[in-house]
Amino acid sequence: MKWWRDAVIYQIYPRSFADSDGDGIGDLPGIVGRLGHLSELGVDAVWLSPFYPSPQADAGYDVADYRDVDPIFGRLSDADKLISSAHERGLRVIVDLVPNHTSSQHRWFQAALAAAPGSRERDRYVFRDGKAGGPPNSWHSVFGGDAWTQLPDGQWYLHLFDAGQPDLNWDNPEVRAEFEDILRFWLDRGVDGFRVDVAHGLVKQADLADWHLPMLPLTSEGTEGGPRPPMWDQDGVHEIYRRWRKILDGYPGERILVAEAWVQPAERLAAYVRPDEMHQAFNFEYLEASWTAAAQRSVISRSLAASAAVGAPTTWVLSNHDVIRHASRLALPVGSPRPNGIGARDPQPDAVLGLRRARAATLLMLSLPGSAYVYQGEELGLPEHTTLPDESRQDPTWFRTGGASVGRDGCRVPIPWEADSPSYGFGPSDASWLPQPAVFGELALDRQLGVPGSTYSLYVSALRLRREHGLGRGSVTWVPAPDDVVAFRNGDVLVLTNFGSGSTALPAGAEVLLSSEPVSGLEVPGDVTVWARLG
Repeated sequence: MKWWRDAVIYQIYPRSFADSDGDGIGDLPGIVGRLGHLSELGVDAVWLSPFYPSPQADAGYDVADYRDVDPIFGRLSDADKLISSAHERGLRVIVDLVPNHTSSQHRWFQAALAAAPGSRERDRYVFRDGKAGGPPNSWHSVFGGDAWTQLPDGQWYLHLFDAGQPDLNWDNPEVRAEFEDILRFWLDRGVDGFRVDVAHGLVKQADLADWHLPMLPLTSEGTEGGPRPPMWDQDGVHEIYRRWRKILDGYPGERILVAEAWVQPAERLAAYVRPDEMHQAFNFEYLEASWTAAAQRSVISRSLAASAAVGAPTTWVLSNHDVIRHASRLALPVGSPRPNGIGARDPQPDAVLGLRRARAATLLMLSLPGSAYVYQGEELGLPEHTTLPDESRQDPTWFRTGGASVGRDGCRVPIPWEADSPSYGFGPSDASWLPQPAVFGELALDRQLGVPGSTYSLYVSALRLRREHGLGRGSVTWVPAPDDVVAFRNGDVLVLTNFGSGSTALPAGAEVLLSSEPVSGLEVPGDVTVWARLG
């Protein structure tokens, strides 16, 4: 079986993983120094969020140069060393590609600003004349505010995100050729694949039809019974990815494309992983599913069926750099919408309940067939930093909404390695680009190593058993269970998650292989997942 069909891939957010020089920002040499952690954890590959030159208007997702490394992260030679060092440890490396937009500091956009309306330079981006004294249409930014900015000459440019992230025009052949060359640049340096940012957004509906929402959601799901938003999940994106797939297939070693596509329903998402397109697509419907047996059973069944219809694996995920860490998110009221961050003035999640559910959710996810992604620090049980001082915030969402949406900084705080070291071992100094909460000291890696029952030990055991029992290569066979219980067989392993408040019993003769919390005999308490082998 191809490696990516059942791989567990670890996301590194470079500025928050490990700081080698004490400036408070993580870097590529810092990552190299911590690769042993990933080997010992037992993951198969690493995905790196952007490390390219950038003015950092959106933490590096505003790329000024796709073929170099920003000095805050190191040099291009450090990227080469990271790739080779990871490969020496048997770890594959996936890098982030940001094709929906560039930075406003990119040489192309600077040339567009200096050029006239209707020029070749402006055609690389989405420039339009306004209407009735205002912008070309009613679109709003994902980060809040208008999606259009006007230039002194009167024209407007589109930015579905920050004003420093102008959208590219993917109808332009130069844009397509440029990104095909960028793919080859990094493939030639040895990367094993690309996570494609906003993969569902490159192509816009040709007429740029109005879409009236005060803050644009990333999802492609339209209003009840209505059309899909004109900026998301347009059929034209698939031609782009078919061309990219041919490029990757021309390289040895099974290089892969991973879609960040907030697309529903599952059948629309599956179109991105047809045999001649991408290899994986994050299952965000699973990430957002309510903590109930009915919701979990439904999304798992629907996802597996949709992926199987196109011969693809399902790619499971619970946390990343854009959402509240699931150790905090799962403590929010069941069924409530997922907020974009939690601030000090918001109701605070129950840390004990959140971690209990997060551990159960992780064991459920890692028991499912397909691939899975782990976000840095979740193996330590890190919660969201929910009391981050407002003056420390850097997410453009915070500024563009006037503080109405606190944004994503809370899940991006540098992670703790050593409880009694400066910045909890993040770097050699006390500096940390976002302040770390005191609880990170209690959850530091060195406090959990070799400790039975620690969240780190749970992840290590789960990843080992997942490999030993071939769970990523298996299949789900549902087992009859009470309404508030999810139970299925995957190969020789029975997986049971109890979403209820009371306990539920394992079958007679079951041997517990692993449980998210201690179990007594065959009784499984609420908010607990058990892997068991039947006698």
